[in-house]
Amino acid sequence: MERISVIAPIFNEKENIVRLITKIEETLKKRFLSYEIILIDDGSTDGSGELLDEEANKNGHIKIAHFTKNNGQTAALDAGFKIATGDLIVTMDADLQTNPEDIYTLLPYIEKYDMVNGMRESREDGLKRKISSLVGNGVRNFVTGDNIKDTGCPLKLFKKEVVKSFYLFEGMHRFLPTLAKINGFSIIEIPVRHYDREFGTSKYGIFNRLFKGLKDAFAVRWMEQRKLNYKIKD
Repeated sequence: MERISVIAPIFNEKENIVRLITKIEETLKKRFLSYEIILIDDGSTDGSGELLDEEANKNGHIKIAHFTKNNGQTAALDAGFKIATGDLIVTMDADLQTNPEDIYTLLPYIEKYDMVNGMRESREDGLKRKISSLVGNGVRNFVTGDNIKDTGCPLKLFKKEVVKSFYLFEGMHRFLPTLAKINGFSIIEIPVRHYDREFGTSKYGIFNRLFKGLKDAFAVRWMEQRKLNYKIKD
């Protein structure tokens, strides 16, 4: 029986937590008998941590991990990847700007590919963020030589061996498709829906995306160029 794990980092998302859990669970129950929802509290200060514990006490499908301080999205995803026990792994943000239902849009492609990257059809979060995303993706692809159109889309689907192959450093959540390719896995991008945030505030802006992303892009390029590539004689 196939098991699926859904991972979402949580940082000051108290207003979204119950909605997030409800929508994920309603979605997964349509197909999966075996599933888990992994929510990583990234040092929240708004009461999110306490609410997460309350929800986990009521629902055995929920797993919670609490960071001692805010460590960022890469650390939260890395922790989730280590906890996950599913054959399939899904990542998404807690703000519900992507729809858990679109897991089923990605799912058919996992039979042929190792990772399916969501690609937001239309950005619904303002001109400034649209521009920052466009510039960020363009710069990353220019530096790394990749052609990923929307590496920042939070909705991603992986086979478990893909996430278990990752050795992540800070900021590497922006490069998961490229890192998967470096590790020899096949990738496809598939359009998914995108919505405006209903509650809470975004934790990202142009400057903390662009300049950090540029620095990290050169690190990924270095990794690509230094990748070991050898074969052993029969």
